[in-house]
Amino acid sequence: MPTSLKGRRYDSGEPMIIAVEEDRISSIETVEVTDTSGWPIIAPGMFDLQINGHGGIWFSKQDLTVDEVLTTLQPHFRFGITRMCPTLVTASHDEFLAGFSALRKACEQETWVDRMVPGFHLEGPFISPEDGPRGAHPPEHVRAADWDEFCRLQEAAGGRICLLTLAPEVEGAIDVIRKAVETGVTVAIGHTAAAPEQITAAVDAGARLSTHLGNGAHGTLRRHPNYIWEQLGEDRLMASIITDGHHLPASVIRTIIRTKGIESTIITCDAAGFAGCPPGIYGKDSVQVEILEDGRLVVAGQRQILAGSSVETDTCVAHAVAAGRVPLVAALDM
Repeated sequence: MPTSLKGRRYDSGEPMIIAVEEDRISSIETVEVTDTSGWPIIAPGMFDLQINGHGGIWFSKQDLTVDEVLTTLQPHFRFGITRMCPTLVTASHDEFLAGFSALRKACEQETWVDRMVPGFHLEGPFISPEDGPRGAHPPEHVRAADWDEFCRLQEAAGGRICLLTLAPEVEGAIDVIRKAVETGVTVAIGHTAAAPEQITAAVDAGARLSTHLGNGAHGTLRRHPNYIWEQLGEDRLMASIITDGHHLPASVIRTIIRTKGIESTIITCDAAGFAGCPPGIYGKDSVQVEILEDGRLVVAGQRQILAGSSVETDTCVAHAVAAGRVPLVAALDM
């Protein structure tokens, strides 16, 4: 027997009934109803391109197992996330190999995982070693861009690495950008302290996205030029932003959305592996982090430097509506 769901379209508000048989939508019917005040909003499932783990498990974990991948992915459905790019952040080569191999095996083993995961995101290790731009990435694993290493990781991933975030000023980065783009990988600029001409060189080589623009940066910058302005003003770059209520002030969210436009702005939660954990101090490699009572995830010992997010994409969409002063349809489209 089909299951039916009543609700209002997120883009038009029209009342409708959706019928589902087994794992597919079998029909969508627009209905005439005078009072839909109790009907929920129905929207496409959310797609987040940067989620690092959940419940204390990171995808960049040296002994990551297929079962851990499954238990880390599954909770995201309840937040409305139906597609995502599991993200591996700066780590040792062996940790990367283990993480990508486990993710690949999970995709091969379970049909629902293969549907949920269109590809993997490698964030680092080819990033700035400077405090601020490096963020909470472990400094001992930050290294120069190496095409041969990326190819080995891509082999372990079964060709599923679809997004690479790096800093264009790192040795070898421009060559890696060019080669990665030639193989169909999308390249993003992030965790960077690049000079304006280095940003331009990366875009000329094929970079097309700024990873969590406005974050992974120095606490103090010269007013202009700087690498945030350069990326904001580069029409060839889309921008992802973390709208969790902690990473960016409302004025910055509005400025990025208005500059890039809805079509070129992507909401991400950048959820850390500690998302879903209660307040407390946690460790990953050489970095200790703390989840504060207000939900902020910070480098332990202070309250300003963030270390990813502890919330999921649904929270970020809701905050984008309020802080970005955009309608729900726009926030969901982002």
